[in-house]
Amino acid sequence: MFRGCLKRGGPLFFYLCTMNTGDTICAVATPNGTGAISVVRVSGPEALAAVDTLFAKDLKNAASHTIHFGNLVNTAGELIDEVLVSVFQHGKSFTGEESVEISCHASPYIVQQILLALSQKGCRQAEPGEFTLRAFMNGKLDLSQAEAVADLIAAQTKNAHDIALNQLKGHFSTKLKELREKLIHFASLVELELDFAEEDVEFADRTELKALVTEVLDKIRTMIHSFELGNAIKHGVPVAIVGAPNTGKSTLLNQLLGEERAIVSNIAGTTRDVIEETLNIDGILFRLIDTAGIRETSEEIEAMGIERSREKIRASKIVLCMADMTVEGNPESVVKWAEQLTVSYPDKKVIVVGNKCDISQNTIENCDLPHVLLAAKSGMNIDNLKMLLAELVLGNADLTDQVIVSNTRHLEALMRTEEALERALIGLQTGISADFVAMDIRAAMRSLGNITGEIEVDTDILGNIFSRFCIGK
Repeated sequence: MFRGCLKRGGPLFFYLCTMNTGDTICAVATPNGTGAISVVRVSGPEALAAVDTLFAKDLKNAASHTIHFGNLVNTAGELIDEVLVSVFQHGKSFTGEESVEISCHASPYIVQQILLALSQKGCRQAEPGEFTLRAFMNGKLDLSQAEAVADLIAAQTKNAHDIALNQLKGHFSTKLKELREKLIHFASLVELELDFAEEDVEFADRTELKALVTEVLDKIRTMIHSFELGNAIKHGVPVAIVGAPNTGKSTLLNQLLGEERAIVSNIAGTTRDVIEETLNIDGILFRLIDTAGIRETSEEIEAMGIERSREKIRASKIVLCMADMTVEGNPESVVKWAEQLTVSYPDKKVIVVGNKCDISQNTIENCDLPHVLLAAKSGMNIDNLKMLLAELVLGNADLTDQVIVSNTRHLEALMRTEEALERALIGLQTGISADFVAMDIRAAMRSLGNITGEIEVDTDILGNIFSRFCIGK
């Protein structure tokens, strides 16, 4: 699978050479600090031999996926700790190499002594992401699955976890492979025609070819369109809470969070700076931003806070425009302002929030935007706002079955694929020469192959992907 990537002289070949992948590597795989246990990972051709001499048990002949209890000593024979050693034989580990995991007490001193002893036995400290890199190099994972490992570690919500886990299990790779095989079939027919160009033989029906390209193009576009949702789930959705002073913005933030995070006061202009907190709603991470009340003011500090509020509106994905329902004319003016925001920022989703509805008979009328009436102080209808926020992000997406793209590198490759297929489709429709159509199809195949690593990937890209991993993974 990776023969093209690993060919001598290829970019991945040089990248791997700089990593000295023939070495046996070691690293602590658990966070630093004092705790119950730490895990030290060892992988490479001498992993079992190195640990064997420190553990005084025959690990080289131990069955794979077995755990052994005993004393671990240093090179001077002095006891370091009582440990559990997990054995993974060659070809049966995460990396595909001989691997050992040492579970010890989580004293920083003990971990340091184990790493020192392993170093004296010829193991070197692993680079960031090197264990996962070796899994990729040995065909245990493709490149998109390797990236999913980092996403799974970083997942903060169920939806982010599910997307990363599906990608790690190969759901995304399988879909890409299916599309790429269709394009390979297409390219083979066109290439065959080129071989018999002088005989003017047509092996592929142009109508069927156009239908095939259209089918693949539709699926690629669906994946591209899923990125907005995937990116929101992966990184969180910035939500700016905006409005005039004393509309209840800070009270709403506190109510959503279930804690007194922002200072609440009847004095106008209490919030002088933006306050940011996160909230998990139905597996989606929302980054709530309580902003300073927007109004004309000569007070310098408040004016600076208001300007930051405007910056946060520009940076947000969803804007909650709050209206004080007890102030005559306030709902109507806020609706107009919200509508103007959608014109100025068409990429943003705007919700009109009518606050203090428990002490007002006013309603929000003539508003085509999503809107909700609530009482931030008592919590009345807060759940309605949460449901509306989740619906705006999720829509009708089915996260259990649908392929959701959450990686910018994948998005860029899919967009290059889309462009190449669009050129191929235009070529088929206009009757352009088959060799030009084949060129576009090959370009689309290369872009898809770059996602999984079936086609050569630039050294800089590989370095960027694996360098972001933590040591020990």
